Order: sequence, then structure tokens, then C-alpha cells
Amino acid sequence: MNARALYEALLDTDGPYEAVIDPWLAQPSTSDYRARLHTAATPHWADQDLLEELYALSRVSDYLLLDPQIPPYLGLFTTLGMTPFNSTPFDPFLHEITEVEQADDPHAPIEILDIRWPGLMLGELLFTRAGVRVRAGAAHAQRGVADRWPLYWTHRRAHRPTRDLSQGWGGNSQWRTGFRLDYRTPDGDLLNLAGDTPIDGRPDLHPDHPANLAPEERLLTPAERRELLRHRTFLRAPAAATGPEWAGDLFPWEWRLPTDLG
Repeated sequence: MNARALYEALLDTDGPYEAVIDPWLAQPSTSDYRARLHTAATPHWADQDLLEELYALSRVSDYLLLDPQIPPYLGLFTTLGMTPFNSTPFDPFLHEITEVEQADDPHAPIEILDIRWPGLMLGELLFTRAGVRVRAGAAHAQRGVADRWPLYWTHRRAHRPTRDLSQGWGGNSQWRTGFRLDYRTPDGDLLNLAGDTPIDGRPDLHPDHPANLAPEERLLTPAERRELLRHRTFLRAPAAATGPEWAGDLFPWEWRLPTDLG
């Protein structure tokens, strides 16, 4: 039982999606698969094979959300032990902006207008953020940036470009991509837990060292880098950016915040 097979079967069907999902869930190994997923529910684990399986499962989620198919989406993931949420107010840990209505007041805070799809938690692990339409002042979220610039750590969206580490690889290689690990714990949020690159670069290395931040990434301010990590995109165009194509060339996959969570 694996999510790649489910994803490929969904690509091959003309629908309904339940005709593919229900037999997949009916396999005898479903309870074992659910238990295996649950080992990722807290931060105290490490299993590259499971990271890859969670990534494949996230591809299934992305596919079902291209034109949001809520009943099969919820039926599949709740059966696998995940908990849906529709929480407000806006929280970048929990919410992905799908559309911005620009408020007249540039300083108006981000306000959720409606929820396009529910988010999913697996214990303390964030699996999928809820998709939300928001109203905001341009000082907080710019229409055409927050809802249209590249979305990182994501394979597919209907309304905007996306970037993940599977892209550009063929065959089996793309399926060795690891899932991004974000946890909401009693002690605070842990973002991109598997990342091993300091978000502000390594002071012990020369700025041009290949293990340090790339030149484009050094042009971002610390606040802009943190915005990208938290929101998986930019809410406002960075000062150094020449457009969304420039942002699409960034490489934030291994960024992590300082131990104080920034």
C-alpha cells in the first residue's frame, strides 16, 4: 500500500474519485499504514522512507485540491487518522492564501473571508493548510503577490506556480522527495524541522561558499526570508525582486529558524 500508486490511479481515472480511493482504503494493510503514518505525529522520529511516503500522500492531496473535491479529500484523510480544521483568525501556520481582496486601508490586517478547503493535522504535524480567501491592506498582503507568486513546498495548485524538489526529476527520482515537517507543539511551532541551513546564512563560511545562502537569497532581508519560510511564499514583493520569476529561483528547502523560533 503506497500513496504513489493512489496518485497515479487518480491521474488515470475519469471519476468519481471515490471509485479509486475506496478500494485503496479497503486493502487489508490500511490499519498498518495508518499506524505507520501516526509515527510522524510528534517531532521525535526520523524515517526517510516515511518522509517520502508523506510527500507522495501530499501529492494526492494537491491533486484533489486542484478543483477542490472536499468529500473524497476528507473521506480519504480522516480514514488515515488526520483531523480537519477550519480555524480562524488567519494564522500562516494553518492557512494558505488563495485569493486576496485588497482593502482600501493599506494597514488593514489579514482577515479570512471564506475557506476553500479545510486543513489537516496528523497529531501535532501539519499535513495540509486550509485554503483561504482573505481581505488585507497592501502593507500586509498584496493582491497578485500573496495569491499568485510561486508557492514553495507544494507540487500543484490550479491558480499559481508552485515549487518543490521533485520538479525537474523524472521517473522514480521525483518520488524520493521528502515532506516538509511543521509541528505545532505545546512549546511552540517547529518549522521545516528537517532543514539544516540557518535561515540567515552561516557566518563561519564565506558568503559565496556553496553551502551558504545563494546570492539572490542574501538580497532578501531577514524578515523577508522568515516570511517565505512561514507562508511558503511572499506576501509582498521583496525590495530586491524583479518579479515572480526571480522568486521562483530561490532555494529555501533546507532553511531553519534559530532555536528560539525566530
